[in-house]
Formats: sequence, C-alpha cells, structure tokens
Amino acid sequence: MTKADIVAQIADKTGMEKVNVLATVEAFMDAIRTNMEGGKNVYLRGFGSFIVKKRAQKTARNISKNTTLIIPAHNIPAFRPANSFAVRVKKKVKA
Repeated sequence: MTKADIVAQIADKTGMEKVNVLATVEAFMDAIRTNMEGGKNVYLRGFGSFIVKKRAQKTARNISKNTTLIIPAHNIPAFRPANSFAVRVKKKVKA
C-alpha cells in the first residue's frame, strides 16, 4: 500500500477532498519526522510508538579485504506496534 492508496482510502471514508487528506497525511508524517530528528519519541496509543534507538559503537569485519572496521555509535528510527495492534494483525493476516 502506498501513500496515495492511504489518501484515497481516507478520502473515501471521510468524504474529504484528496488534496486536504494529502496535506493532513503529509503534516502528520512531518510532525513525526521532526520530533524524531530532535531525539523525541512519538507515542500513539492503540497504534504504536515511533522511537529513536541508540546503536552502540561496534567492530565489524570486511571479509573480502580482511580488514577491521569501526562502526560509530548512531541513532536509528524504529516502530514498535502497540500490543493490541500486533494481536489484531496476528489474528487477521493469513500466512
């Protein structure tokens, strides 16, 4: 599913124009992005959390050149679904 599909589905359910729905979805995504760039987590009850995970520095190997690399500590964005959301998906999705 793409952003355009989400916008179309919301527009159909709410009766809003797609242009307004797109602006709302873009603003929502921008708010999440801006807060996470600032190191803040975003919590949406019943849906999940957008969190900033801290990765520690680690040593890696380049097997083809037989060298050691140092990967510096860094932050990555992650999504953790709410328990109710995860259970609902688990029950509905057929493998």
